[in-house]
Amino acid sequence: MTSAQIPIVLLHGVGLDRSMWQPLAARLEAAGRPCVVLDLPGHGGQPPLRRAQTLASLAADVVARLPEGRAHLVGFSLGALIAQHIARFSPERVATLTSVNSVCRRTPEEAERVEARLATAGDDFTRGVEASIERWFPAATTAVPQEIVERTRAALLANDVESYLHAYTVFARGDHEIGPELGRIAAPSLAITGELDPGSTPEMSRRLAAAIPDCRVVIVPNTRHMMPVEDTPALAAAITAFIAESEGAEHERAQHEHARRD
Repeated sequence: MTSAQIPIVLLHGVGLDRSMWQPLAARLEAAGRPCVVLDLPGHGGQPPLRRAQTLASLAADVVARLPEGRAHLVGFSLGALIAQHIARFSPERVATLTSVNSVCRRTPEEAERVEARLATAGDDFTRGVEASIERWFPAATTAVPQEIVERTRAALLANDVESYLHAYTVFARGDHEIGPELGRIAAPSLAITGELDPGSTPEMSRRLAAAIPDCRVVIVPNTRHMMPVEDTPALAAAITAFIAESEGAEHERAQHEHARRD
């Protein structure tokens, strides 16, 4: 498989489904980058989760459904943690790693906040959905079309609550599972988040870039957590530039190796 044929695999966030990637996938494919869009375990068309999960168990499920060969892995939020786990423990499947709006090594205060949300997530699910919508799309924000906001709300409301809670538990605690392993990720990596994301903060992306040996960081101005739909052009441009740069470096290494052997 040539580098141009390596697909981009898109992994969504907790409580969402593969449909969130529609605007980005369209842009990437228009730029000549084939995309494979997967539902995470317990989401969308996948069977609901009926037992406690770990980041490792979710990642194993995704690995079993990846296309053959290597992929450019792009994960958003929980999907980013899963992508990092795959890059660490199944490196032969990963050409590059892009972590979009990812948490990283939460501080005790940051962990306390997400644990508080987890503790009440199943109490009034509809109210929790509305809190997420307000956090992701504040009333003052006009950058995201209302159609996309409503589609996001519908995806959240469609969740099986038990399954959602199993997945959200991994989101709340999975960074502690992968955090000690980040330094062993060998794939060229990109950490990108929104300047205004209150949960997956710019500082977290900087932590990620510092922890992974070959990782660069991009902070997109004036965007919050749902950057894939809030500023799709910026994310598409960053991903395509990063992959092109990585492919160029890989080609140069191959040429040097060929010359050395000759």
